Amino acid sequence: MKSIAMIVMPGCPYCAKARQAVGELREEKPVYFDVPVDEIDETSEAEKLKPYQGQYYYVPTLFVDGKKIYEAQPGHDYEVIKAAVAEAFAEAVK
Repeated sequence: MKSIAMIVMPGCPYCAKARQAVGELREEKPVYFDVPVDEIDETSEAEKLKPYQGQYYYVPTLFVDGKKIYEAQPGHDYEVIKAAVAEAFAEAVK
């Protein structure tokens, strides 16, 4: 099973929505509890960000095994973010 890297920033409202989506999707599909979600804080974990440098601008951004699945854009609502998190989970369990 693959893991999800989720790049986030403290205080980011879109990141909070992504976290909420992770929780809801895990409740809906318990197999997703087996998928590790590694939250990487853009402001304090520079070393962990190195593999993703230059591949994103906005947060949250989701990667599955180094492949970018989603990058938030200003104005994305919860449904868009939840669908993107669901896509990342689906990719991770393939």
